[in-house]
Order: sequence, then structure tokens, then C-alpha cells
Amino acid sequence: MTLELTAEDRSMRDGERGPSAAAAMKILVAFSNAVGAGSLLDIAGAHIDGCLYHGKAGLDFVERLVEGGGRVRVPTTLNVGSFDLIHPGMVKMPAAEEVPARRLMKAHLELGCQATFTCAPYQTRFRPRFGEQIAWGESNAIVFANSVIGARTNRYGDFIDLCCAMTGRAPAWGLHLSKNRRGRILFELAVAEPEPSDSLFVGVGLIVGQASGDRISVIAGLPQPRDEDQLKALGAAAATTGAVALFHAVGITPEARTLDEAFQGHAPEETIRITRADIDHALAKLSSVPDGAPLSAVSLGTPHFSHEEWMRLLLLLREVAPGRRIPIYVNTGRATLTRLQEEGALAGMEAFGLIPVADTCTYVTSILERLDGVVMTNSGKWAHYAPGNIGVSVAFADMKDCIRSAAVGHVVRSAS
Repeated sequence: MTLELTAEDRSMRDGERGPSAAAAMKILVAFSNAVGAGSLLDIAGAHIDGCLYHGKAGLDFVERLVEGGGRVRVPTTLNVGSFDLIHPGMVKMPAAEEVPARRLMKAHLELGCQATFTCAPYQTRFRPRFGEQIAWGESNAIVFANSVIGARTNRYGDFIDLCCAMTGRAPAWGLHLSKNRRGRILFELAVAEPEPSDSLFVGVGLIVGQASGDRISVIAGLPQPRDEDQLKALGAAAATTGAVALFHAVGITPEARTLDEAFQGHAPEETIRITRADIDHALAKLSSVPDGAPLSAVSLGTPHFSHEEWMRLLLLLREVAPGRRIPIYVNTGRATLTRLQEEGALAGMEAFGLIPVADTCTYVTSILERLDGVVMTNSGKWAHYAPGNIGVSVAFADMKDCIRSAAVGHVVRSAS
């Protein structure tokens, strides 16, 4: 298929908008040809996943765009970096690593990106609208935008997301197109929970991610969520254990008012039944330690905690009043943190061991004071990645059990 370019596309490619725009357009054209896109489309915004420092190549790429006078052409948010710029003393990083990590974050700002540094851009003022075409990186953000909001993006990786932002264009391909958003595989949930727990959504997400492959999943029988944070947890877990970029929850998500709508009139290619035992089995694999194991820390907020989650947490802290000096790290976006501080919501919370973390996440950078004990989390994503990333033992549970465990000093779960 021959890629059709507009006059403006050709102008950027040929250098009439500067060397950085030309470089970005040439890369985007090559990518579009590789995936078989017939044209490019306008995007309303972008989210960049390249702020996390992995080596010199990433920094060199962004620096070259800065040196060429590059600027993003659409509102562009930034994912987490390797450093908490709000609480710099919290990160334990050698100077040789800190300097390029900070520089990478700053270089993106010089391109005109917004200093959001959050894996949950949908919690910011740059949240897209239903049907909007966007180019987002970060797996949980992608699945949330597609599924919960009904915006349209593919799973864009480092560099391609930034090229889309630099040009304001994306390939007309994949999930940007309605025909590719129809369901392929059906999950029938056979679980009755009048007030579904957060862990139920995590468990469903783990199973959906493992079984879907590259097929769009449709979930029937999912209980109405308490709020969108439960759908956030489902999507994050599904994108962690698989390649899920879009799921439809019948009667819940905007493109699945009915089963027929979710499948666009087609029959599912496969149907999988999910029982309570299946969910329990999936959740059990997130924990590497038994109940009663000594606790060294709690880590919440992967993806970043929303304001609503903070309100539930702060209420729990006041009720349980943990006082054993076990740190409770909460990863959150700087915009959410600023709002909490302006509201005075965090006053006195340090007495319960609360430690807010912004701009980054505790499973991708060196923040935890102790790595020799058990860290408890309510995040399926954190529990999946942290053992390999930072070498800790993990216990997974709902937020209430995480706080109860911090109060008694060892792992406890409601079912035990």
C-alpha cells in the first residue's frame, strides 16, 4: 500500500518546517510504510513514554530534536521519568546516572511538552474526549484511553510517540480505525460480587491479558465498577500480562453498550469463562510470600493514584492509624499531589508513615529504603514487575489489607 501524504506532510518531510520536524516526519513515514498505513491522520494530543532514562541513545535522540529547534505541534504530556523532581532527596542514584536522567526529563520540556510526568495523563486537564485521535505511549494509559474513554490510539513505543507529537500526525492504522476496534474474544465472568473488590478487577485483567494475545477482548458479566479506578486497575493488569490495548466491558465501556455492538455484529472467535477460582489463582501468583511475613514497606499507586483513591486512602489511614514506622509509599501525579496540598489533605499524614512519590514510580527507580523485606501492594502491575526490577518480595492485597498490614507489621489479608 502506497502511503499518501498531504502537502503539509511533504513540507515537513522536506525540511521546510525545520530539521527536527523533517527527521520526525521521515521516521513516521518509514514506520507507517512498515505497518501498511495508507495515510496519516491528525491527532489531538500525545503522551510520551520516553522520559525514563534507559541509556544514551534515548537522550541523544531527544537532544538532536532540541538542537534542531524542534517543538511539539499538539498538547503533549509526559510519562514518568527516572527521578522525583518534587522530592529529589528521596531518590538514591549515583551522580553519573542522575545527570542524564534529569537532562532527559528537561529536554522533553524544551520541546514544548507539558511537565506532567505521570503514567495517568487521563487524570490531568489533557484528558482526551471520546472518539479523539491521539498518539499515546505507556501501556496502562493506552488501554485506559481506548477502553474507558473511547479515544483512539495504538500502542506507540518510544520515539514513534514523540515523532507523532512533533508532526501532529499518526498513521491511519490499527485502533485508529473503527473496523479494527471490534471484539474478537469473549470472556464470560461467572462471579457474583454485589460490591466488587478492587482485586476482582485486577484478577480479571490478569486473565484477559494472558489469554487475549493481540485480539480485542470483550468482557461480559463484569460488575458495575465503583469508579473508573477499578477499570484502570483492570486495564493496567491486562496490559502488563499481555498486549492488550483495548477491552470492551459490556454495559460499562462506551463502545460496548451491548454484546452485539462490542463485536460489531460478528461472532466471537473464542469464548472463555472466568470463575472465582480462576481469579483467585491469578491473584495468588502475584504474591511470593505467605500471610504473616514481616513487612518492610507498602507501595500504592501504580498506575498513579487518582484524587479519589487518595480520599479513600486518607480515610483508611485515620481509621487504622498505622504507627509501626512502616513506610507507605504512594506514587501519584504532580498535579494530583498539588491539589491535595492545596486542600490541606495531607496534613499530619506523615505520622502514619505516608510518603508521597511524584514524577516516577517506586518499581522503576531506587526509592525504597529497604529491599530485604516484603513490600505489599494493591497494584497488579507493581506486583508483576517489582520482583524483577528491584528484587523485592511482594505480597498483593486490596488497599485496606495493605494498610492493616502496615499497622500490625506483617502481611494480613481479609480472607486469612
